[in-house]
Amino acid sequence: MQPVDFTTLTATCSELRAKWLPARLEQVYQRDRFTVSLALRTMNQRGWIDISSHPTAARICVGDPPPRIPDTFTFSEQLRHQLSGLALVSIAPVSPWERVIDLQFAKRPGEPALWHLYAEIMGKYSNVILTAQDNLVVTCAHQVGLKQSSVRPVQTGQPYELPPSLTDAVPSLSESLDRWKERISLVPGQLKTNLLKNYRGLSKALVVSMIRSANLDPEQSTDSLNPHQWQQLFQRWQYWLQCLENSKFQPSFTPEGYSVIDWPKPDEKQPNPANESNSLNPLNPLQNPLPNCSVQEILNSYYTGEINQQVFAQLRHQLTQKLNNVLAKLRLKANTFKERLQQSAGADTHKSQADLLMANLQHWQPGMKSISLPDFETEKPVVIPLNVEKNAVQNAQAIYKKHQKLKRARIAVEPLLAAVQEEIDYLEQVEAALSVLETYRNTQDLQTLAEIREELIQQKYLVVPDYRSSDKNAAIEFHRYQTPSGFELLIGRNNRQNDQLTFRTANDYDLWFHTLEIPGSHALLRLTPGKVAEETDLQFAADMTAYYSRARHSEQVPVVYTEPKYVYKPKGAKPGMVVYKQERIVWGRPQQAPA
Repeated sequence: MQPVDFTTLTATCSELRAKWLPARLEQVYQRDRFTVSLALRTMNQRGWIDISSHPTAARICVGDPPPRIPDTFTFSEQLRHQLSGLALVSIAPVSPWERVIDLQFAKRPGEPALWHLYAEIMGKYSNVILTAQDNLVVTCAHQVGLKQSSVRPVQTGQPYELPPSLTDAVPSLSESLDRWKERISLVPGQLKTNLLKNYRGLSKALVVSMIRSANLDPEQSTDSLNPHQWQQLFQRWQYWLQCLENSKFQPSFTPEGYSVIDWPKPDEKQPNPANESNSLNPLNPLQNPLPNCSVQEILNSYYTGEINQQVFAQLRHQLTQKLNNVLAKLRLKANTFKERLQQSAGADTHKSQADLLMANLQHWQPGMKSISLPDFETEKPVVIPLNVEKNAVQNAQAIYKKHQKLKRARIAVEPLLAAVQEEIDYLEQVEAALSVLETYRNTQDLQTLAEIREELIQQKYLVVPDYRSSDKNAAIEFHRYQTPSGFELLIGRNNRQNDQLTFRTANDYDLWFHTLEIPGSHALLRLTPGKVAEETDLQFAADMTAYYSRARHSEQVPVVYTEPKYVYKPKGAKPGMVVYKQERIVWGRPQQAPA
């Protein structure tokens, strides 16, 4: 993940100062243990600014509104107590070339600052620290003790100290080409590495994009550059410094991440950021500038997507592992019950043997280990094992007892097996929903996983001590498709959505689809009064239903469809589990689904 460097921080703070100063702080909300959001209102707008101390995604930028779930973090509570109602009057760097921003709060614009909220955007050492006018730390996102850092501890009640100053050379527009070249090439090495080692304020992403814009290889040695190439690279260097000095930035996405500098093409006349407008350079192959797109939008989109992707992968792995473990135990238990039922299947045989022995007591003789008697109906010989220490009646009584024991075992085991099988069917339904979510594509995928996790918590399969329920009012986004005749097809993403689709969204004119005895999503073909679905529509719905099931990799899958009024939820059934009647079958072809 690309970190926020000094250039990006300068760009985002320049935009924030232009659009959000002064502003009234109305609310503070902490999204997670790394990110706190400030609700600001100006004369023209209201929005949320995210300040994150995430180890790999530390940033400050305008963000999306937070979810409607309770905020139980202590850090945000302290910020609310001290800062609510105050005015944000300044967003300023604490010192040149440092990635530490001072957000100053006062009673009203023009008055001295009462509070300082320091945002330290420094990778894994990032932090958010609140101090009063006396420079004492009141609260911070992460306290740093002496055991963690003897150089710079950060603790409440202690004076706030700036991070240790950087020792590298300071980039300057007044520096000559010869001096700049000498500093970089004094010790031969990779061009990228030498730039990073000798100057402060640089990042790997910035240096690589700068070198590539000069049509050079970041990995090549400084000894291999000719005078013309040095001149080209020096022009990019100065162009970068001019962009910083004049706050002229053009945000864009790149194959590796993003950039806030619109680099000129190789051998192109060097523009002057002080005079140029924010026009785009459509011929630049290195970047993809977005018209009317701000640095805030780029950062929010990039880091939200990257973090969501990480959370998605972790959450999916956690849920998959849990499901696999629980299903393995349940299947083992089911097999044990089935074995006991197989043993109980011989109960009637034992009873017939005991009856046969009682009817032929005269054929028994002392010392017999077994006796062969003709069957009542077939008259075929039946061999009955005997206990030599017991007489015929006692042997018959022992066989009767064995019959009763097996009969009681069958009566006891059958409901247990049914309950375990019902639990397996439910978890396989959840497993089918997870199997469709192989990779992260959008925020709906993460929301679907979060709903599955919440469902497993409510069903007691997951135990989360600090569990907080998600937003109950969050919009449900079904999979939406259009059939060849133009009808809408809705497909649930998980059990919560399946229940919503089947029992709240469906009306009397719709058709309900599900794979036959195979775990999968519920599907609803929306029809209007007087309209009839053609065969192509039914086939399309069956194909999509089969695709969103456990049998998605099969060639053909049996799919049932019926009217929603014939779909029922048994009393006490788990989410997504239904029974149906009046069904018809169509064969779905998941490989032909346009998903």
